[in-house]
Amino acid sequence: MIVVTGATGNIGRPLVRALTAAGEDVTAVSRKAANLPAGVQHQVVEPSALDLTGADALFLLLPGGRTDAEVFVAKARAAGVRRIVLVSSQGVGTGRHPAAAEEAVKASGLEWSILRPGGFQSNTLGWSQSVKEQRTVEAPFGEIALPQIHPADIAEVAAVALREPEYAGTTWLLTGPEPVSPREQTALIAAALGEPVRFVELTRESARERFLRFMPEQVADSTLDILGSPTQAEQTVSGDVERVLGRPARGYADWLSEYLDVFR
Repeated sequence: MIVVTGATGNIGRPLVRALTAAGEDVTAVSRKAANLPAGVQHQVVEPSALDLTGADALFLLLPGGRTDAEVFVAKARAAGVRRIVLVSSQGVGTGRHPAAAEEAVKASGLEWSILRPGGFQSNTLGWSQSVKEQRTVEAPFGEIALPQIHPADIAEVAAVALREPEYAGTTWLLTGPEPVSPREQTALIAAALGEPVRFVELTRESARERFLRFMPEQVADSTLDILGSPTQAEQTVSGDVERVLGRPARGYADWLSEYLDVFR
């Protein structure tokens, strides 16, 4: 059995679908009830209360701001879990974010794989209300392009890592196929809608105020550092999605075609 934490989120939901389609026995864990594929067991609990009895593998997506992976590692070891796949971040590799969660998983004595995605294309869902109501996007650093990734690509790589033992001990950097700036994303939204959408560039200070509504201070500041002053590594496209899945990563236009209705 494979246990999927964060099972109703942008990564978890497509991961549950992919594992179910592959015939795996899946237990989904989330804080809230949700519609899931037939046959999927569902634990509606706080992540720290999850039950790993009978699990062979654990997909671990820590709740926002938490780095205490050792709590979940201890549960996994006690339950006889053999493999953990951790969603980390590209910022760990570039020194922007703490490495504690990765270190706990690597020291677990279990088989492990680590996924280090860059920014998510789905983060632009935060623009949906202003696009619908005002045909406006407000974001900082309008000209700085980063290779954001489709969450479903993270999910598909995770499905491979959870099921294929030969990938144990592997760390993957997951990006989209090309860097795209907020201004370019706005232009793609406008083209898809067939209507003008205005881009308004926020100051770092204004963006920080907004980020602090849903991010811890340290995460908000490091995220703004990446968005505003990315290293060469953070702007570089990785080929890991294609190496694992045998196809190119999905671009922002692909993601937008799936979610365009939220901007109408």
